[in-house]
Amino acid sequence: MAADAVGMKAAMLGRMIRMVEARAERRRRAVASAAISAGVEDAWVEGESVRLTGRGLVRRWMSDLGLREAGRGSG
Repeated sequence: MAADAVGMKAAMLGRMIRMVEARAERRRRAVASAAISAGVEDAWVEGESVRLTGRGLVRRWMSDLGLREAGRGSG
């Protein structure tokens, strides 16, 4: 493979990685926002995790379609 092709492939891979990371970050923020809207006491993004505090979180997650949909994302 020519050096130019290798460089283009590496650049394209870098762009794809940044796009996927940005999409994951948007999804984490959407989950935190949906949790706050559902009445969770506090929600924040910590690295690759969304941290929540409040009572009855598992029950709320299982019963609230909006939270589950935010976690699934749209693409």
